[in-house]
Amino acid sequence: MKISYLLPEKIGKLMSVTFLLIFLSSYVTSVYAQTNDSFIEINGQVVNITTGEPIIAASIQEVNSNVSTITNTEGSFLLKLNTTKTIILKIDALGYKPKTIIVSRDNEEDLRITLQTSTIELTEVSITSYKNARDLVNKVFENKRSNYLEDKTLMTTFYRETIKKRNKNASLAEAVLNVYKQPYGDSKKDVIKLVKSRKNTDYSKLDTIALKLQGGPFSALYIDLMKYPEYVFTPYTMEGYEFEFGPASEINGTPVYTVHFKQKDNVLDPLYNGKLYINTNSLALVKADFSMNLSNQSEVLKLLVKSKPDNVRIKAKNIDYTIDYREKNGKWYYGYSKANLSFEVKKRRRLFKSIYTLTCEMAVTDWELFDNTQDWTSKNTMSASIIMSDEASGFSDPTFWGEYNVIEPEKSIESAIRKIQRRLRNEEGKTEASVGKKP
Repeated sequence: MKISYLLPEKIGKLMSVTFLLIFLSSYVTSVYAQTNDSFIEINGQVVNITTGEPIIAASIQEVNSNVSTITNTEGSFLLKLNTTKTIILKIDALGYKPKTIIVSRDNEEDLRITLQTSTIELTEVSITSYKNARDLVNKVFENKRSNYLEDKTLMTTFYRETIKKRNKNASLAEAVLNVYKQPYGDSKKDVIKLVKSRKNTDYSKLDTIALKLQGGPFSALYIDLMKYPEYVFTPYTMEGYEFEFGPASEINGTPVYTVHFKQKDNVLDPLYNGKLYINTNSLALVKADFSMNLSNQSEVLKLLVKSKPDNVRIKAKNIDYTIDYREKNGKWYYGYSKANLSFEVKKRRRLFKSIYTLTCEMAVTDWELFDNTQDWTSKNTMSASIIMSDEASGFSDPTFWGEYNVIEPEKSIESAIRKIQRRLRNEEGKTEASVGKKP
């Protein structure tokens, strides 16, 4: 018997994608902030000490502050600091022993940081103290108020959104944002203000179909399972999952339980399959990787696709999410999230199909406790239905981000940025030549 657990508010709708014709108008906004040239830049790569393989999404945090960044898919990072203190960096990654290094003004470039894998064996007693894996997951949410930040915080974040047609970059959006994070025990939703952004879309690569991610940065923010459990786990949808223990691992130098969860075979509505990594001491969720069950394509597309032309057929190929939390003084908070959405698109009377991949990620690069003098009103805040604007002006400025920390672009994104810069220079040259012509 097939069972439906889907609630009216569409549980599982983390984000929606709009497939529209290219003349769709988009939300336009860009705010520029002053920068300071007095910061220090530390760059390098984090790799496996044995194999030399790059370590993806490793956290690099300056110990004497809340400033941090993460490694990209090539293990590379760039961290900007405005400090006169001794620079101490802590590097963490799932399945690796954490490392702390001191960086001097003489060796702040091209660092090669090696991490050693860790193997943790938990005794049967430590696992059987819970009746089953679902019981442990319930405890995680019961302990939310004690494990996660109870104060309002102002977070500086970096957001990147890319759209590819097969392996070609067609759209790139980047932004520095202020996220006004509400306490984890509070039902109020987080607020986002735009600080600085740039975007460019090459519609010629999209074959007259424009993908636009509705929600933009909110799509990444809502992956925060501890703040927004209603998108994945509720008392209703919990009945639609099977939970079981997996091999133990280590994060931030502390053992973590691994819990696998998957949608039951007799559940009709699309839920998720994935892994939860739970701190063995505090029972805080420190990381989660999960993907949407795509077996019921009609319901999946109802959740994810807001609108599309009538002559287009769409099939979801992969819908994957990841969320990382960080810890400071015994309290955990949102640190990084990423979503990958892949769709197969076929237009009527076209022989071949196209594969489009949309990726969005957000990393917290600094944060501080909320100051009552700061403005939390709705003025200048972003809507949860925002579509990032087509604003390419920032790509021509190599110092566009100033002292703000960003996720280092991987080689394919660097190549896309160079192409955008070349095109902008060519367009500028044509404009100047046209103006210089005599009538």
